[in-house]
Amino acid sequence: MTSQVPILMYHQLSPQPVAAFAKYTVTPRAFAAHMRWLRLAGYRPITLDALLAYRRGGHQPPRRPVVITFDDGFQDCVEQAAPILQAKGFTAVFYLVAGLIGQRSAWLAAERGVTFPLMDWTTARRLQAAGFQCGAHTISHPRLANLDAASCYEELWRGRRGLGGQPGEGGEYLAPPFLLFCENGRTLAAESGYHSACSVEIGFSTPEDDPLALRRIPVTGQDSLLDFICRLWTAYPLAEAWRSKTVGLRQHLRTMGGYSTR
Repeated sequence: MTSQVPILMYHQLSPQPVAAFAKYTVTPRAFAAHMRWLRLAGYRPITLDALLAYRRGGHQPPRRPVVITFDDGFQDCVEQAAPILQAKGFTAVFYLVAGLIGQRSAWLAAERGVTFPLMDWTTARRLQAAGFQCGAHTISHPRLANLDAASCYEELWRGRRGLGGQPGEGGEYLAPPFLLFCENGRTLAAESGYHSACSVEIGFSTPEDDPLALRRIPVTGQDSLLDFICRLWTAYPLAEAWRSKTVGLRQHLRTMGGYSTR
């Protein structure tokens, strides 16, 4: 058993990635391969509630736990991912932009020149009835770091209220977009009533994590299956993990005798 838990972060799933958003789009075929690998390697997807309950009780989770999350609430993502997850008996968390439910991803128009349809309330309730969790991705998906404290609080609080704000309705789970969650952000999240918050800080989640600043591992459309497997072990794709290891080796050699690594 390990205290390090990978919380995987996906965004869009589509059989035909749009070039402007391809980095964040995983094909259903690749996603199915990811889920097959998790099953074959003995990983057990668990809920955020379960993860936090293990930690509150000071207990180890089951062998090779993993949490699967999806940001933004894209309708295509739900249609492609949910059947694959259900076929494996896996659970996941879908973070929704509460003020744009059933509309389109307006925040991407200026940034990427594209928009995608977002799931509606019927779809969100159906996901919850099927055993998935839904959480808040703010009310309009702004860059929270660019907002003052009052505006940031408004986004977080309204995002929670937009999903019902009650236990079991998604109002306790948060994934703030674009944000490496700072101390002030955690305070605002707590004041807004959230029980957990997944950040975009890359790394494994450990018992030392603040529940309102859980680290995650991104999965991108540029990842091969080998990259995905490497992320489960190192949090990074193969080339980046190898580069980091090489840099560490060079630094070690320097301290062990002044060897030139050029």
